[in-house]
Amino acid sequence: QVIRCKAAVMWEANKPFSIEDVEVAPPKAHEVRIKIVATGICRSDDHVITGALVMPFPIILGHEAAGVVESVGEGVTSVKPGDKVIPLFVPQCGECKSCLSTKGNLCSKNDLSLGAGTMLDGTTRFTCKGKAIHHFMGTSTFTEYTVVDESAVAKIDSAAPLEKVCLIGCGFSTGYGAALQTAKVEPGSTCAIFGLGGVGLSVVMGCKAAGASRIIAVDINSDKFAKAKELGATDCVNPKDFQKPIHEVLIEMTGQGVDYSFEVIGHTETMTAALACCQYNYGVSVIVGVPPTAQNITLDPMLLFTGRTWKGSVFGGWKSKDSVPKLVADYMKKKLVLDPLITHTLPFIKINEGFDLLRTGK
Repeated sequence: QVIRCKAAVMWEANKPFSIEDVEVAPPKAHEVRIKIVATGICRSDDHVITGALVMPFPIILGHEAAGVVESVGEGVTSVKPGDKVIPLFVPQCGECKSCLSTKGNLCSKNDLSLGAGTMLDGTTRFTCKGKAIHHFMGTSTFTEYTVVDESAVAKIDSAAPLEKVCLIGCGFSTGYGAALQTAKVEPGSTCAIFGLGGVGLSVVMGCKAAGASRIIAVDINSDKFAKAKELGATDCVNPKDFQKPIHEVLIEMTGQGVDYSFEVIGHTETMTAALACCQYNYGVSVIVGVPPTAQNITLDPMLLFTGRTWKGSVFGGWKSKDSVPKLVADYMKKKLVLDPLITHTLPFIKINEGFDLLRTGK
């Protein structure tokens, strides 16, 4: 059956979301239709609205969520109706080179690199006012019901509170994993985190969990420092308080720079600053923020020649289908916290207000 429900449709760039009645088609073979219970708002969604991340319009955004399986298509074996699940914007097919490698997690079935805005067969499951509406990163969670590929859904503990664990669908896992999986931060090391939104704070938690002795939080909004310290930051630095470039400030604070740095904003200038602030010979800098589509970085190659490592991290390096249920289990065992990352809880129809809160740093 086609389901008619409410969804927040983005008809064109730089406009507010429009709450519309949409039709959601039944799942085809190897697809799963999910009733979305809770969804987080992530800066990557906003990047599409502003045009920094190029995707086709009209589109239903959203990629950080939790819900309940409503129905499944032919051949689906990993979930059944009634299961609590988290949709995965980085799928795990288990068959491509990245899935088969112990080093990789960016499954070739992802739509992050292609930006096609469709299901794997090239079609969409959403229509509104007679028009096909695009999907976002294979998840599209700003809707009461969505359809995802079976490779893009993880079954989780039936007792998990969906309004909390939805953060494991992106923000928390992305930051926490960047420290633990991608950088492999060691006990006693020094770290710097640029950007203290939900993902940056999750990097702080990851560095703390890894046993880092010094965790320097960097943001131009000092209002974020109290929360950063609560979650493990030892120092908080506002670049606006200094006349000199921030990487020089951090090198002075630490002697030779930090062991690990993380850029969790998505700006080319801060990516270069994060690289420059890490130790010149063995420092590791990780890009976590989604880079703007049309921008390039120019840098002095000597920064890398001396031995620094520059890495990217998508979804914290986790193999999604394997790791998400385990992260939810860790939350249930109180091995990790999510509550401090939740600043506001709004009804779905107030989604535009939610994005205003994101844009004003609240």
